[in-house]
Amino acid sequence: MSNPGGDWEEGTPERLYVITGGRSGDLDAGHLDLVTLIIAKSGPRPGMQPEHAAIMRLCQSPLSLAEISAYLGLPVSVVTVLLGDLLAANLVLSRPPVAPAKLPDLALIEAVIDGLRKL
Repeated sequence: MSNPGGDWEEGTPERLYVITGGRSGDLDAGHLDLVTLIIAKSGPRPGMQPEHAAIMRLCQSPLSLAEISAYLGLPVSVVTVLLGDLLAANLVLSRPPVAPAKLPDLALIEAVIDGLRKL
């Protein structure tokens, strides 16, 4: 349904379609997932699409895809498409989050505890 005033409500499918150029979040965007961290290489450039510029401003320090989606109020699928554009243009970097440290082997812990008791 078209809005005669021309202003779209924030979450309408038409607005989201225009933002992404009709593309879906299924594109290969560097294997992005919800916890992938994004950091901008610089600030926004003149003439950028407003949503791209907003991502560039937000990502001056690392943010996850889920955080970017929440801050912008856009679905993850839309943010994935936008990040794919920025990654292709080499304007942002992506990296998986730091993996949690692996726990040492249980036998090693028991050996350390045993050694401490003998002191």
